[in-house]
Amino acid sequence: MAHEIWKWTSPEQTAPVWPGRSWPLGATWSEESTNFAVSAPAATAMWVCVFTDDEDGTERETAYQLTEHSLGIWYGAVPGIAPGTRYGFRANGPWQPSQGLRFNPRKLLLDPYGRAVSGSVVPGPAVFAHDLEHPESPSQLDSAPSVPRSVVVHDPFDWGPDGDPPQRRRWRDTVIYELHVKGFTALHREIPEELRGTYAGLGSPEVIRYLTELGVTAVELLPIHQFISEPHLAELGLSNYWGYNSIGFFAPHGAYAASGDRGQQVTEFKQMVKNFHAAGIEVILDVVYNHTAEAGALGPTYSFRGLDDRGTYHRVAPGDGDDELPAHARFDDTYWDVTGCGNTVAATNPQALRLILDSLRYWVTEMHVDGFRFDLLSALTRSGYSVDMTGHLLTTIGQDPALRHAKLIAEPWDASGDGYRVGEYPPPWVEWNDQFRDTVRDFWRGHSDGIRTMATRLAGSSDLYADDGRSPYASVNFVTAHDGFTLRDLVSYEHKHNEANGEDNRDGTDNNRSQNCGVEGPTDDAAIVERRQRIAANLMVTLCLSNGVPMITAGDERGRTQGGNNNPYAQDNEISWVDWSPEDAWLGMWEITRAALRIRREHPALRQRHWFEGRPAILGGPKDLAWIHPEGREMSGDDWHDGDLRVVGMFVSGDPLRSPGPRGEQQRDASFLIWFNGSTEDCEVSLPENAWVQSGEVVLSTDSSLPLGTELRAGERFVLGAESVVVLQQG
Repeated sequence: MAHEIWKWTSPEQTAPVWPGRSWPLGATWSEESTNFAVSAPAATAMWVCVFTDDEDGTERETAYQLTEHSLGIWYGAVPGIAPGTRYGFRANGPWQPSQGLRFNPRKLLLDPYGRAVSGSVVPGPAVFAHDLEHPESPSQLDSAPSVPRSVVVHDPFDWGPDGDPPQRRRWRDTVIYELHVKGFTALHREIPEELRGTYAGLGSPEVIRYLTELGVTAVELLPIHQFISEPHLAELGLSNYWGYNSIGFFAPHGAYAASGDRGQQVTEFKQMVKNFHAAGIEVILDVVYNHTAEAGALGPTYSFRGLDDRGTYHRVAPGDGDDELPAHARFDDTYWDVTGCGNTVAATNPQALRLILDSLRYWVTEMHVDGFRFDLLSALTRSGYSVDMTGHLLTTIGQDPALRHAKLIAEPWDASGDGYRVGEYPPPWVEWNDQFRDTVRDFWRGHSDGIRTMATRLAGSSDLYADDGRSPYASVNFVTAHDGFTLRDLVSYEHKHNEANGEDNRDGTDNNRSQNCGVEGPTDDAAIVERRQRIAANLMVTLCLSNGVPMITAGDERGRTQGGNNNPYAQDNEISWVDWSPEDAWLGMWEITRAALRIRREHPALRQRHWFEGRPAILGGPKDLAWIHPEGREMSGDDWHDGDLRVVGMFVSGDPLRSPGPRGEQQRDASFLIWFNGSTEDCEVSLPENAWVQSGEVVLSTDSSLPLGTELRAGERFVLGAESVVVLQQG
């Protein structure tokens, strides 16, 4: 497809594209015209192609050349463009793949700053910029029939009389619930069928009531940036379900909208956020800026590769083979990949960095989200090829007035060995703490080396976060997440069962730290089912009552199963969706999760801002934290090194709290003694004689012999059941 270069042809002529301006990037609508601006520094010509439908439904493409070019940005204003209009770019320029230049005007390109995307990809050779038979040559196929379009958006949304100010709930008061927009409501019987699996369904009263009753304060949404499935999944008859394959960093994924994909998805997303905020629930987005859906150098071309391949994607360091070229002129087109997805976004490139920051600001200021969880963040923190905690991205986010007060969560690793940086991210970042996950899983399956490391995780992981002045809430604690076993599967399977993924069970981790309690998978054995439910409850209670920020995976509170699949990224079906039917649910999990979160919410002693010090918070008072041996005494040095010890009591004093109230007042709360028995044997436990606490009541228990309301007194002995948690509230 050839596009003519525009030029004056007569004295009376009026230019079809007005000069416009080079900012903001993307499509900016006004009543007179729509301004288009796109960065493509090495392009030699640029067209914005507008798509309209004829009366018979035939799609018509009209190309407008953007003749203005400044500082690498092509721009112009086109009159008569209405909101909802679909468009894309075509860029001309050098075809020199060895130099990272892959311009092909036959490829319709999504706007990197597009606010919405309409349509989907039709897999096939047309989506590739190169000829599949001869990759060194450009493809001659027009991709327009095979790719989606960007959409001109104008959405003056009514946020209400107060403008929906940011929630800004304190981290220590936060409970995160990780969920998938589609999967959470796809099977929800109380939501109208046409709204299931959508933003509208997720923001419905039924969902908000459920989350509020559970005790959730923030939802963390798996990726909702516009994403595209990988070509190999289409060949397997599958599609990308999780969404970690982004292509539109300003666009809410169109398939999750019940109202349409011509800009309606923007309004529907905003209404969902507004509904959550009205209930006091924050919205956190799982964002994937570390790579795009364009994969490796021979992957499809949807947007970035056709506009600025060399600037967008990180390359390996050039060798010294071409001594005739100065060092700055040497280039190796090999993609440098520390994401495992074929490419790594070069966040040190000024335009790539600008896109990430502009995207984050847009979601905070225009879409009113409250925070972000950054997938594989270490991939974006590189200066050159090394992780740099003082690098461009972290520094600019930390000083940005729109972003520094948002909730910022790091997945503190990437797909490389040196990217693992748990405990190293600077304030204001908090981190997914996989060491909490692994330690707690090991303890409750009887594989821990004593209780020393378990105690550290229960108290907030001071070994990771205390040495640089960070607080316990820097640790986002979790036992399960979207990748890996669900909580139910964690106690029902010792091995993964990923055959449905089409990779002969090779995908997914083998390091599950799981157990099956005697039978692999489903069983009718009542004793095994009871044990599984008890251990699952132990894991959940441990998560909810540990110091730090708890993150619960959707459905774990009702015993959701994936049938042993620990990598269902391509299972957009009942394997991944939350099952709301009561028939196979572990409904007791709901009650104990709700109870644990209620206790946490009502008692600041269990969500303290400062680190425990193991000494009195007031002269003559009890220690703020004490670890109790089953014999009723404080743990000794030898006890901490007893590799066979599986039972411990965690005493947390609330009288008073170390942290003062908002006006400096002393804060007082109940004290708690939480007993953990990770062994397979019952254990006789002595309650310590002391001068401060004389009695306690069981307020949470997974031990059927110690029901709620049981009264116990100092000095008394009782039997703590095998594999159980008992919470005593004192005072």
